[in-house]
Amino acid sequence: MDLRIFTEPQQGATYDTLLAVAKATEDLGFDAFFRSDHYLSMGSGDGLPGPTDAWLTLAGLARETKRIRLGTLMTAGTFRLPGVLAIQVAQVDQMSGGRVELGLGAGWFEQEHKAYGIPFPKEKFARLEEQLAIVTGLWETKPGDTFDFHGTYYDLTDSPALPKPAQTRIPVLIGGNGASRTPRLAARYADEFNIPFASIEDSERQFGRVRAAAEAAGRKADDLIYSNALVVCVGKDDQEVARRAAAIGREVDDLRTNGLAGSPSEVVDKIGRYAETGSQRVYLQVLDLDDLDHLELISAQVQSQLS
Repeated sequence: MDLRIFTEPQQGATYDTLLAVAKATEDLGFDAFFRSDHYLSMGSGDGLPGPTDAWLTLAGLARETKRIRLGTLMTAGTFRLPGVLAIQVAQVDQMSGGRVELGLGAGWFEQEHKAYGIPFPKEKFARLEEQLAIVTGLWETKPGDTFDFHGTYYDLTDSPALPKPAQTRIPVLIGGNGASRTPRLAARYADEFNIPFASIEDSERQFGRVRAAAEAAGRKADDLIYSNALVVCVGKDDQEVARRAAAIGREVDDLRTNGLAGSPSEVVDKIGRYAETGSQRVYLQVLDLDDLDHLELISAQVQSQLS
């Protein structure tokens, strides 16, 4: 079971804070550092000092880390034109020496679009399908050849399809709870399918849909990696769990039910139950980015048992 650290910087974090978390992620033996792609805080937080851009952040971290994978859960398809996104991600992949992964979603948070003047189209899922075709098509085009795409929303003619990423194929992550269109899209384009903040039962059901869609599309179901994203709150005792829950404005009982919360042994047990559904990787949503002791505890007493 791979454990990856997943951050939500729109809730309030500087680049230096994210760098400290990424370096701790690397030093403590976690597999990857991922971040959300949002420009507006959610809930009651003020989000100070303001948002950081996902791919600018990852470009910086690409030069300041050496081992960990770097990526997004999920880049919003509404934020960037697909040709521009393909260039950005390929460049960051080169800067990292081939450690980048792209999670790409349709975009959903209308308020942040209004706040920053970003168009919020109605046909987001259909656009996402074209975006995936373009981004992957540009990367897969052989050097010296050109790439063309003529769709409903995007039109590319005689693209040199440059630059190329360092990796032969940048892993693409697709996720969500949709019963039909999401599994179909994952079956066609994804290297990994991620389900965010879902119960064990819902995870098992959705993984089954994606596996069936992959086989219907002529792929082996095991060609994809299956993963979960879950909020994490671990403590050596009940008092420490309660303190960490209070720091992120959550109730312990809710975190135990809907996330990974409690003692290290409790969390290891629950991760094991997700593994029984076919989950191979967990993105640990860390909401208090100043609490690096939390990461040390997870590394020493959770990750060590899983490996």
